[in-house]
Amino acid sequence: MLHHLVPPIAVRPRDDRDHADRIALSAATTDGVHMRTEDVRAWIAERREANVFHVERIPFASLDQWGFEGVTGNLVHRSGRFFAIEGLHVVEHDGPHGDGPYREWQQPVIKQPEVGILGILCKEFDGVLHFLMQAKMEPGNPNLVQLSPTVQATRSNYTKAHGGTNVKLIEYFAPPDPERVVVDVLQAEQGSWFFRKTNRNMIVETVDDVPVWDDFCWLTLGQIAELMHEDETINMNARSVLSCLPYHDTAPGALFSDVQLLSWFTNERSRHDVRARRIPLTDVDGWKQGVEAIEHEDGRYFKVLAVTVRGSNRERTSWTQPLLESVGIGVVAFLVRQIDGVPHVLVHARADGGFLDTVELAPTVQCTPRNYAHLPAEDRPPFLDAVQDAPRSRIRYEAIHSEEGGRFLNVRARYLAIDVDEAVDPPPGYAWVTPAQLTALTRHGHYVNVEARTLLACINAATAQPQGAA
Repeated sequence: MLHHLVPPIAVRPRDDRDHADRIALSAATTDGVHMRTEDVRAWIAERREANVFHVERIPFASLDQWGFEGVTGNLVHRSGRFFAIEGLHVVEHDGPHGDGPYREWQQPVIKQPEVGILGILCKEFDGVLHFLMQAKMEPGNPNLVQLSPTVQATRSNYTKAHGGTNVKLIEYFAPPDPERVVVDVLQAEQGSWFFRKTNRNMIVETVDDVPVWDDFCWLTLGQIAELMHEDETINMNARSVLSCLPYHDTAPGALFSDVQLLSWFTNERSRHDVRARRIPLTDVDGWKQGVEAIEHEDGRYFKVLAVTVRGSNRERTSWTQPLLESVGIGVVAFLVRQIDGVPHVLVHARADGGFLDTVELAPTVQCTPRNYAHLPAEDRPPFLDAVQDAPRSRIRYEAIHSEEGGRFLNVRARYLAIDVDEAVDPPPGYAWVTPAQLTALTRHGHYVNVEARTLLACINAATAQPQGAA
């Protein structure tokens, strides 16, 4: 049944403050009514064993329904759906319209024009919101199965372009009941590997008796927060959606007002003159194509390769596809500083060739160190050495998380939040902001990048309290 947004007879509050309090209560509740947190890992392992999963690298010539186009050399699906591997030419100018420094490069990139749905269903049990998570197999996950949103599907998936079965519970999200929406926002994915890719991040509340299949479980936000401290357990899409939840701001203020922060960010976007255009994959300089991989001539950055997949609990149980593989483990970190007793994180206004709007707010450090190992210290990313050399006593959060397993193979990063005492003077392009300010920006698309959203989800879920709580 289609839901239409019908104006109410009377006005209503513009913000649903009740949502924030109920979310904070769920974050403070670590005992769920359906499953103990300590049993979740065993349950995930049981779901992994209960199904048949297999991923194997194959030559490009063994791809089924995929192939290289004759003219462009782009790697595409025969149907024209799903996604394609194309070339990207990026130039950042140092004048007259931008501050630079001048940069220019070419690379393969994932072009996926359709908007996917990342949707989590929530429901109250014993007065506490629980979130319906799915133990989902993705071919690129190092451990294959991680906790994902209730629904995680591209338009090609939920319209069954693959010829498989229906996506379970898609009817709650496409379209949603406007009276039940908690979160609904378009967010970008990795701007370094995708070209202008966005997903619809959604949380919808229900009062229905929802069937809970073997691969699904209800968890409180507090339980999910505990699981975010475990390596490779909560997948990237779930982390992204959860970062958009509204929380109460209990801090008395911030170093910069919201208007000042937006003005600074607008200036950062304005001063970067980044021109990105798609080019044929065969025209990409500095990359070489072999029988089983497309890789950089210096062995840096990433590879494009092909896999064959079997997944007995997926909508389609077997398929082949391209994936991107990083050459090393990444480092993603926020430096955290107390200013007048209020925690602030150091954000970076990062320009990437694949972003829709040039710049998004990123963590203090976001890189794969191996890509910079050949460079002198002054050419390495700012604060990378401070993060890598941080003593254990300064690390307030640390976990290994993998990235989008539907497009990336074994791509992992070490996520950290590190306390600093000294008054770090931010270089151009960096600013101290509160987690609450970032949370407010996640209600809108293309402000906070996906890596920063992961760290924000971990910080918010671990520190949230209902209003009035001690």
